Amino acid sequence: MEDASIFIPGSLQNAAMLTIVLAFVGYLVTFLGTRMMARRADRLRLVNERLNDFYGPLYVASQAGNIAYRSLLARQGKTQSHPILDDEMKEWMLWMTTIFMPLNDIREKIIIEKAHLIVEEQMPHCLLDFVTHVVGYKAVLAKWAAGDYSERRSTIGWPPEFDAYVERSYQALKAEQTRLLHNAA
Repeated sequence: MEDASIFIPGSLQNAAMLTIVLAFVGYLVTFLGTRMMARRADRLRLVNERLNDFYGPLYVASQAGNIAYRSLLARQGKTQSHPILDDEMKEWMLWMTTIFMPLNDIREKIIIEKAHLIVEEQMPHCLLDFVTHVVGYKAVLAKWAAGDYSERRSTIGWPPEFDAYVERSYQALKAEQTRLLHNAA
């Protein structure tokens, strides 16, 4: 019996240690799980903000601008707007002042005011080129308003990689948003 009395306190000691270890492991699992969920929630918040305030509106305005531009070209029976012929100038001015520049202004404002939401560490050149393109058109439109129609286009051309960048970034963020939402469930 003496051996049994010695063994019981050791078993209680082992049981107490096991309880402490299990409690610590439970706390650690809970802590790490909560931390992972908080990180995922923070990441989802950032992705949502980028989509709602930067890439989403930029994407919609760009798509609308592209559709309008193709529509104008189709009306004129052309595949590109350059050169703008004298008999096309009145319609070009109408589309520039009522459709293209308002959409450009929206995109320019988004880029300037929400630049902190850009995914990359450095400002993509196509965004800077786009803003410069729009600034060039503002000078052209000011001349038109003063009756000077000698210039028909911005002296800074449309950045060819702009639309691809906006679409690629928007789609990547939408995919990340979907992944984060599915992993949270």
